[in-house]
Amino acid sequence: MPKKLLSLPPNLVNDFHNVTSLSDKEYFCTSDPINARLGSGGGTSWLLEECHRAWGGDADFATWLAEEKRILLHAGGQSRRLPAYAPSGKILTPVPIFRWERGQKLGQTLLDLQLPLYERIMDAAPDRLHTMIVSGDVYIHTSEAIPQVPDADVVCYGLWLDASIARNHGVFFSHHDTPTRLERMLQKPSVEELNTLLQEGYYLTDIGVWLLSDRAVELLRKRSRNADGNLCEYDLYSQFGGALGTNPTNPDPELASLLVEIVPLPGGKFYHYGTTREMITSTLAIQNRINDQREIIHRDCKPHPSIFVQNSLLSRRFTGDNTNIWIENSCLGPKWQLTKDNVVTGVPDNNWDITLQAGQCVDIVPVGDDGRYAVRVYGIDDKFAGAEQQRRRFPVVSTLEEMEQAIKDQLQGIESLTAERMMSAEELSNEASLPRLVAQRHRYRNSNWKAIADNHAHSVFYQLDLHDAARQFAENGIELPGELSQSEPLIKLMSDSMFRAEVYRHCGKKHDNYEDKAFEILRSALTSTVLFRKELPIRAVCSDQIVWSRSPVRIDIAGGWTDTPPYCLMEGGSVINMSIELNGQPPLQTYIRPCKEPHIVCRSIDLGAAETISTYEQLLDFKKVGSPFSIPKAALALAGFHPQFCAEHFPSLRDQLSGMGGGLEITLFSAIPAGSGLGTSSILASTVLGAISDFCSLAWDKTEICKRTLVLEQLLTTGGGWQDQYGGVMGGVKLLQSAKGLEQDILCRRLPSDLFTDPQYAPCHLLFYTGLTRTAKDILAEIVRRMFLNHGAQIQMLRDMKHHVSDMYDAIQRDDFNRMGHLIGRTWQQKKGIDPGTNTPAVEAITRLVDDLCLGYKLPGAGGGGYLYMVAKDPDAASRIRHILSTAPGLPDNSRMVDMSLSLRGLQITRS
Repeated sequence: MPKKLLSLPPNLVNDFHNVTSLSDKEYFCTSDPINARLGSGGGTSWLLEECHRAWGGDADFATWLAEEKRILLHAGGQSRRLPAYAPSGKILTPVPIFRWERGQKLGQTLLDLQLPLYERIMDAAPDRLHTMIVSGDVYIHTSEAIPQVPDADVVCYGLWLDASIARNHGVFFSHHDTPTRLERMLQKPSVEELNTLLQEGYYLTDIGVWLLSDRAVELLRKRSRNADGNLCEYDLYSQFGGALGTNPTNPDPELASLLVEIVPLPGGKFYHYGTTREMITSTLAIQNRINDQREIIHRDCKPHPSIFVQNSLLSRRFTGDNTNIWIENSCLGPKWQLTKDNVVTGVPDNNWDITLQAGQCVDIVPVGDDGRYAVRVYGIDDKFAGAEQQRRRFPVVSTLEEMEQAIKDQLQGIESLTAERMMSAEELSNEASLPRLVAQRHRYRNSNWKAIADNHAHSVFYQLDLHDAARQFAENGIELPGELSQSEPLIKLMSDSMFRAEVYRHCGKKHDNYEDKAFEILRSALTSTVLFRKELPIRAVCSDQIVWSRSPVRIDIAGGWTDTPPYCLMEGGSVINMSIELNGQPPLQTYIRPCKEPHIVCRSIDLGAAETISTYEQLLDFKKVGSPFSIPKAALALAGFHPQFCAEHFPSLRDQLSGMGGGLEITLFSAIPAGSGLGTSSILASTVLGAISDFCSLAWDKTEICKRTLVLEQLLTTGGGWQDQYGGVMGGVKLLQSAKGLEQDILCRRLPSDLFTDPQYAPCHLLFYTGLTRTAKDILAEIVRRMFLNHGAQIQMLRDMKHHVSDMYDAIQRDDFNRMGHLIGRTWQQKKGIDPGTNTPAVEAITRLVDDLCLGYKLPGAGGGGYLYMVAKDPDAASRIRHILSTAPGLPDNSRMVDMSLSLRGLQITRS
């Protein structure tokens, strides 16, 4: 996780960690020197150097700079055009929950919304790009995959915007034949100039996201100093940016030597929060980004979509005549009258009779620690610039009566006669008591929680990050909402049960009942998809025939975890995996033969166990933990050998088997240790179901077998997704995708196999059994628990995994072996991100031995042990890896190299 370096208003620096609760180990805060103008370039150098002085220890600057990645966020301005949030800084502007989004926090700020995209880009950046510079007053949204970050000295992101918008910003120009290479940068070019540029090439609008190599940072620092060696005013965009490119507007040979790449942000949208009016219009544009009603989670209809109320107590209703309304951290009683273009912030408890005309705004800011407030009335388009920023025009009062009078006086253009003193906009920002301001906001938000939860049918409650909500309920003693009706949608019922469990968990109370209920609702929902299609098994083989089914296992290449309910039910899943044979054989096999006795005999060759089943009760014993025959028992039940799943009624299992002409013997063989990470249990279940289908004339095709495997795992309470069984049953390399919804119909697209079978690449795919095992059930339960809770960070990681699938798909389609290998490494990083425990010290000790010889590697499955899949850089590197892992001391005694090969056939079923 990159460190965050923030340039903030001076008053916010000391209180930042207190009012945000963000870690002072991850976030460094400072402000520009008082009364110094450094510009964006000089300010960047100052921010880095101040952080180095505070966090650098004994390391010199160059060494410290190269140690880790950092995001520099410039938010130190005085917010002259956004006065409502000038005291706390624009970066902490509260932003309403998006009606189409899941996993956001009720108390989210502009900073919270900005960082995920920046972190995604920085995480994907090449190793030598350690520094990202971004602006604090914009929100950039993209729902598409982040393109590969170029390995250059300077990487700048831009958007394809119309000339009418681009003319107000910086633009990057490139020629048609070199569209990613910066030719020159221009600041606020005219529309005519932009149209002329289009004849020669392309222009992208600068969105203020720049990545710099260490060399570029050093040159920026050098240019940010005057002849005396002191930092001076230097602009990153017009001066530094103007000197970049193959034909810069401000030639500077040393800066022109930097390699500069420009990258269009796919599907990106740019929302500015620089002014009061933009705060409303940008928020409205974000809310309306998606208008497809099927994609909108929060379906409540406001009198007008431009009305936004947050962290407030409201005792009045709006009408369709109210437009462009923003109320935050305020109490508005029934006597308040608003019209349009009104912003009200910071108003404490009151029962005032206040009427705001169009364009009038009110901001009340606590000053000092003695109960005083500054009262500011202003116009929605007011800009506190120049002398206006210094003019003492806002009264400071101590009582609610004085506060009301001060508002009314200013609304009428009268200077307050009761004020203790008058403050300027600058003084107000410098002397504001941010802890008091935030304490009032928290108090109002805590009052909102119960109402939002009770009004869930018309509120955002169940689309919120319920993991965060549960913590808020527990820490603030907020009463839980009433129990939901069982007629509510299943996803909401699951989330509600897990939310209650999480509240109790935080309170130290027993929570298992609610947690179990959430999983039970999920199991019932998934099993219901097959319960209405009951089966009638009939023996379809001769008395001397044996049905033999065998399957390869799978390695997940990209997208693992996105196939897991309930996430795939909410957003759909996307996975690329491949089926493999081990040592030239399908490692999972099942044999079924008829027997004369009306019973069922289960045997396991690898476990050396056997069990005879004569009753329905014995068959339903599949939930018993540790049973060697849970899978075949559940498979037989699903196939109709239990009344719950059978189309006809039989007095007993023996009667049912007698009607078939006798019983059957099932023999299982798994040539893979438990906890291998190769999808063994799911694929073994599919192998058993396939054999039973053939033996009993059920006519299940491969898709039906995979669907029933998902249900079988729910019956066993092990949970899990659908990719394992599809990975083994369907041969080859394939892209597997599902749409959101309870019915998970999987679309399977075959991919070229050349990167895995061609003689120049096949030897580079290596499999090593680590001798370490880790049961997936506990890992799965924790990650699924966070899915139920709309855990925001986890949802973002899962979405990143789905985007990553697109990159892997492209690499395989293009036969790009090197990129495919590197993307395998990215898959491993993502897996570690969603479950840090997957990379145990023992695993890391093994991967460290081969790291330099691999393009990428990963542990298939949940991770933590089992098999290590590696993509060697070339056949020579593969030979060295085999030697190292075969001779290295200290590895587990049962660790070993295992021959792997791509299986193109998947599940095979034959009869003797």
